[in-house]
Amino acid sequence: MPSIVPEGGTRGWIIPIGGAENKENDRHILERFVRVSGGRDADIVVIPTASRLTETGPRYEKLFRDIGAARVTSMDFDTRRDCHEPGRLERLEAATGIFFTGGNQLRISTLLGGTPVAKLIRVRNANGVTVGGTSAGASILSEHMIAFGDEGSSVISGSVRLAPGLGLTNRFIIDQHFRQRDRLGRLLTALAYNPFAVGIGLDEDTAAFIGPDETVEVEASAHSEIGYRRSTADSTSRTPMAPTKRDWSSKSATGAVCERCMASITVFSEVPGLAQNTCGASSGSFSTSSHEVHTQG
Repeated sequence: MPSIVPEGGTRGWIIPIGGAENKENDRHILERFVRVSGGRDADIVVIPTASRLTETGPRYEKLFRDIGAARVTSMDFDTRRDCHEPGRLERLEAATGIFFTGGNQLRISTLLGGTPVAKLIRVRNANGVTVGGTSAGASILSEHMIAFGDEGSSVISGSVRLAPGLGLTNRFIIDQHFRQRDRLGRLLTALAYNPFAVGIGLDEDTAAFIGPDETVEVEASAHSEIGYRRSTADSTSRTPMAPTKRDWSSKSATGAVCERCMASITVFSEVPGLAQNTCGASSGSFSTSSHEVHTQG
């Protein structure tokens, strides 16, 4: 469960990234992560535990320093005992931004789950600290985490395995490398098991910036897509409704459908002017609390 926000406080940003974010030319996703983590005063801790590559942590350290963060530390966790070390907890306590790299999300949950580090990250996010992650680091952010599953667009029982995530939010189930690895079916299956949740499928080089007010803003490359579905259930059978297919092209990264127009399924695609075709709005964000989805034409 997410930690409770202190009275008068504001929850920090939660930023899942679909993987393969641009690290060289147009680093707009990572640049915005630094901005919402404090900008020039940003103090970022990179957690590369999901990856077995020794260069992963130092690479992100250099990236965030080059972008302009004041202080960046790579902090790997090789054993659960590491999660009890006072020095590591003190370093996380001082951070204004925490970033999980890609790799295998089960490594994060196995090594960090249920430890003082996991609890502290939830508490720090509830106290305003930004927490983000890419690929496996995106999946781990939610309470219900997709551990692995089958490719394909069909909803098949047993095609996905869920495991406990860090629990920064219980409103979303997040999947990544969405279109590149054909993961629609496993996300919809996960939602069938958890019909109260909102599903977010993120393409590569695409990020969902979940704000303190539960508004989601999309940052993406010129050829990205974000899929979003709120699982709805029949009041008698409690069986989630099947998604409605729409023939939408995907050429930029801002399209969406307002839930006032389609309550069963909404899909983010890149269709300029799509918002004008639905509810006449053009805001580039949506709110999970009011069930509104808007696009930027």
